[in-house]
Amino acid sequence: MTVRTARATLVAATAVALSLGLAAPALATAPAGDGHQPTRDAMAAAVEAGVPGVTATARDGHRTWSATEGVGNLKTGKPRSAADRYRVGSITKTFVATVLLQLEAEGKLSLDDSVEEWLPGLVRGNGHDGSRITLRQLLNHTSGVFNYTADDDFGRRYFLKDGFFEHRYDTKTPEELVALAMTHKPDFEPGTSWNYSNTNYVLAGMVIEKATGRAYGDEVRERVIRPLHLSATSVPGTRVMVPRPSSRAYSKLAETATGPTYDVTRINPSIAYSAGEMISNSTDLGRFYAALLRGKLLPREQLAEMTTTVPLDDTNGYGLGLMKTELSCGVTVWGHGGGIHGSISEAVTTQDGRRSLAFNFNGDWSGDTVAVVEAEFCGKDGKAGKAGKGGKGEAIEPTRTRGMTFMHP
Repeated sequence: MTVRTARATLVAATAVALSLGLAAPALATAPAGDGHQPTRDAMAAAVEAGVPGVTATARDGHRTWSATEGVGNLKTGKPRSAADRYRVGSITKTFVATVLLQLEAEGKLSLDDSVEEWLPGLVRGNGHDGSRITLRQLLNHTSGVFNYTADDDFGRRYFLKDGFFEHRYDTKTPEELVALAMTHKPDFEPGTSWNYSNTNYVLAGMVIEKATGRAYGDEVRERVIRPLHLSATSVPGTRVMVPRPSSRAYSKLAETATGPTYDVTRINPSIAYSAGEMISNSTDLGRFYAALLRGKLLPREQLAEMTTTVPLDDTNGYGLGLMKTELSCGVTVWGHGGGIHGSISEAVTTQDGRRSLAFNFNGDWSGDTVAVVEAEFCGKDGKAGKAGKGGKGEAIEPTRTRGMTFMHP
């Protein structure tokens, strides 16, 4: 098995990868008979398949439901908490895209600007040419820029056991991450195809900093986190721990999903930067995506741009930091998935923002996130429950995320 296959193993569980009242709803483990039994069953199945623990929060109108399965600490047996904070991986991309679209709405940049205009000389080498790539193409992954996490040496250094324990606290600059991508040829000519590349969002974060003169994380905090009162959400930079309350995060750090399980909670997330470093919890993620789809963060024109998708297959499309998926029962959800060491997450909502679901696995080698999303929105029998006022919700992030997370194979 190659290192690239090993990275695929680490994210095999990924399935694709909200603010009407901005006060946080109460978190409580829901009783049996609450209408969410299919979701509970899917969470329990993930634990039975090997995921240490699952935490989830769903919202339908003003009703909030939270549940957990399994454990948050394999040594002590402590259960997971509905309030757990966790690394969200590529869910970070939606926050970054939102900020760039806000800057466009303010006239500070255009998504049709070239990367070269904002980051002169950075995207060059081996066929890469930033003057031919637009900011829009970064956000919808049609740039062709090589994905730096697909570099074999990067994989050995950060995703496999020996390299991980030697390099887990390394600080990487965004310039270094882009430079690594430039040692490879582009995947295709800009605008001619689609391929998920974390390098796109490293560049997007750098553009935010160039346009504002501030760290991209500061812009995310001022423009999204604080206005929505996302008290569990943070941009950690080089901080290696996850704030409490939180559970431990686990990985096999191997080419197969077998063998010893390692605690990988502590890691310097600068290796992900604006492609996947953020931390949040399920309540905050649900509030964020609902607010976004309701137009609370973007003007109508920018939200329309964000939800204009590149078709990936018959049921999935990728917009600007947002994914769209039609579930088996016909309900459409929007959101994003995210995977990083020891953490697999999903957050989706219907287009009206009325129904949302966010959840996390604290292990990265097993489980079925698609099943959890399908259970919540379609129910055990595959029939859609009520999705907002119209019965058929529209949302943003598919239930398939193999390779659609920070740890892209």
